[in-house]
Amino acid sequence: MFPDLITIGGFTIHTYGVLVAIGLLVGFYVGLYFAKKEGITEKDYENTFLITVFAGIFGARIAYIIEHKEEFNSVFDFVAIWNGGIDWFGGFIGGLVGSLAYLSYKKISLLKFADVAGIAIPIGHFFGRLGCTSAGCCHGKPVPEDSPFRDIAIIFPNDPHCQAPAGVPLYPTQPVEALGNLTIFFILFYIYRKKSFDGQIFSLYLVLYGLERFLLEFWRGVTPPIPGLGLTWNQIVTLGMVIFGLTSFFILKSRYNKQQISS
Repeated sequence: MFPDLITIGGFTIHTYGVLVAIGLLVGFYVGLYFAKKEGITEKDYENTFLITVFAGIFGARIAYIIEHKEEFNSVFDFVAIWNGGIDWFGGFIGGLVGSLAYLSYKKISLLKFADVAGIAIPIGHFFGRLGCTSAGCCHGKPVPEDSPFRDIAIIFPNDPHCQAPAGVPLYPTQPVEALGNLTIFFILFYIYRKKSFDGQIFSLYLVLYGLERFLLEFWRGVTPPIPGLGLTWNQIVTLGMVIFGLTSFFILKSRYNKQQISS
């Protein structure tokens, strides 16, 4: 909606970049709070966080470029991430690979750190999706004139820094996902108070976000469905997240229950 936050002379500060930066900072401090509760040192947390962020940004940009090759015409376009254009799943995979490598090297509990990430990711992602709203990326499909959702449609301006089609009523997928992520954060924040076993929070995060994103994909207008299947690649990934999250939850819970019985 407001892709340009401040313009001074020929220099523009984009709203997208500011909100993503805020999301990273909030996610960092929320994660640090819970890392201390999990017995992870501040140094190990900071190092893992930085590696995860850089690997995540790299993966997110590469995935977006692969998916939207037509938007890139120069070397500058490839690196101009402040204008928007990252893929969440690419970032998730890139960050996961980076963090796994470091945690394995430092012999830090993967499940404990995963639970920290399970709370930090959705609150950071909340601000990130607000950034998407400002830049017009990850926008929804056009809303039909006879749709009851017409009243809540979002219309983007004709701005060179806005990636959504101008003047077209679109499903508000970005703010809806932002609110969904905020809801997930509060749910997991509450559940953490009664956490029983390591991995519980992250496995529930995978299920909750996987379900949210799977449903939203039906209204998103940037990823075409796979021919003959009717689902997007993002929906295939989110189904995998839900299945993996549920499987992990019950396996880890069963292991915890057996330990409780034997102790």
